[in-house]
Amino acid sequence: MVRAVNITLEPAEIAGLIVQRAATWVPASGWAVVGADLSGRLLILGARGLPPGTEPAVNQIAVWVMQKGEAFVTADLRADPRVPEQVTATVVAFPLSCRGRSVGALVGLDPLPSTRAPHLGPRLQRAIMLLLEPAAVALDNSLHLRRAEALSVTDDLTGLYNSRYLNQVLRRETMRASRNGRPLSLLFIDLDGFKLVNDNHGHLSGSQALVEAAAVIRRGARETDVVARFGGDEFALVLPDTGWEGAYAVGERIRDRIAQHRFLAEKGLRVHLTVSVGVATLPDVAASAEELLQAADTAMYAVKGRGKNGIQSAAPPADH
Repeated sequence: MVRAVNITLEPAEIAGLIVQRAATWVPASGWAVVGADLSGRLLILGARGLPPGTEPAVNQIAVWVMQKGEAFVTADLRADPRVPEQVTATVVAFPLSCRGRSVGALVGLDPLPSTRAPHLGPRLQRAIMLLLEPAAVALDNSLHLRRAEALSVTDDLTGLYNSRYLNQVLRRETMRASRNGRPLSLLFIDLDGFKLVNDNHGHLSGSQALVEAAAVIRRGARETDVVARFGGDEFALVLPDTGWEGAYAVGERIRDRIAQHRFLAEKGLRVHLTVSVGVATLPDVAASAEELLQAADTAMYAVKGRGKNGIQSAAPPADH
């Protein structure tokens, strides 16, 4: 077990190895390892043979196991009051514990009920927990590493990517776009009148407004877009495989949603903000990441110069 789980630092791979090993100990048809993602939400990190539709029940079993720190055994989950999910199954589950806490759960599930609960004597339970401890340590280390990596590229306030990661992505995507002959667009977004929020309502309210703006921008972007806080009240979006028309549409959607949002409503306020958006596309106006960022920034300031609350492409067609 120690050798198996220490050949990788990927949480999903470690979970898969734990599942693979556990299936040789207990002949359940389905197995899963549950742990927390970067936001702290529990999810299935690795599984094999789980019947369709049993994922919610597996997560609920994992919650019970991790909270109690002890094994979970039942002959028919549907009749077990410890788990609200109504699923017919025989279940055996164990916490993945190390360093005095539960970092996950190992859940074995068979989609048929048993006439009696599986019997796990105290000595067998202790043996299994002992076998699982190095696996729990490996999983905990990998999750800590993943969280540390995420924090190094994440803006503390908004939860978006930070400017360092933005520059890395921009250089990488610029090289990829140039190599493949595909377009790459960048949006540069600046909040209009944000200084007045700090002046009129204080810096704590200003920080809250930035958090709300980041959430609106993230929802307005697409799954493939990289959204970052560039600094202060400035944001940037990297749009791979996107020409200026698609980037302009994303920028216009974000501009419209920011204008409709009422900031600081939870504080009893209804602050109105707008954004100025600059759009630049490679290879139309730039040949490098630095040129692309400069072009988008210049386009954004052109919007500022003509009255704010608008969007400008660095290379608009003649009829635009």
